[in-house]
Amino acid sequence: MVQVVISEEDRGEEINIKEKEEAEGFEELCKRLIKGLEIHIFEEKVREAMLRVPRHKFVPEYEKRAAYLDMPLEIGYGQTISAPHMVAIMCELLELAEGHKVLEIGAGSGYNAAVMGELVGKSGHVYAVERLEPLVHFARKNLKETGYDNVTVLLGDGSMGYSKYAPYDRIAVTCAAPCIPEPLLEQLKPGGIMVIPVGNYSQELIRIEKDREDNIRKEKKGEVIFVPLIGKYGF
Repeated sequence: MVQVVISEEDRGEEINIKEKEEAEGFEELCKRLIKGLEIHIFEEKVREAMLRVPRHKFVPEYEKRAAYLDMPLEIGYGQTISAPHMVAIMCELLELAEGHKVLEIGAGSGYNAAVMGELVGKSGHVYAVERLEPLVHFARKNLKETGYDNVTVLLGDGSMGYSKYAPYDRIAVTCAAPCIPEPLLEQLKPGGIMVIPVGNYSQELIRIEKDREDNIRKEKKGEVIFVPLIGKYGF
């Protein structure tokens, strides 16, 4: 009987090949997903941003096979990562641009913040507030491993915003509020845009613009389903 001994070097090479094949497979799945989202994505820069963010790096191990399906996925603690089409819709409604300072309420796994980080570029920054400490650590880990150093994940009550870095050019709320929290309106810069789902069982995605005189304009953008915003100005 001949015993085959595999060296550490050979074993390492096998792992690298496997990882490369897996990465190529995920890349192809990502391309197919974005291709299928053409009815939702009208801006090329949003399409490119989503192609650059590896969604499978922002979900638990047991959800990786479903990472490139257009559906919300569980990330633990009763929370979800938004469906890709909703991420695209919110990014386009926000009209994100290079250099913007963005506040995100509900960091989750960090995926949405990563896509926005792509859109605001190195000269911009995304501050993502998350109330659940385990998810703060999960999002920070995911963002660090994927190289998004223009995203900061903060622990706190997102319904109160985050006044330390206010005002913000854009505010993205990824959980449904019973009404629009006053602190978020106050922290939105004149000329800024906020997108927020509002409602309990029946939710509406609302786009808010604040003009240079601090006047507020609201526009309904369709029915949605999000997890609830928990906090002082939430449920």
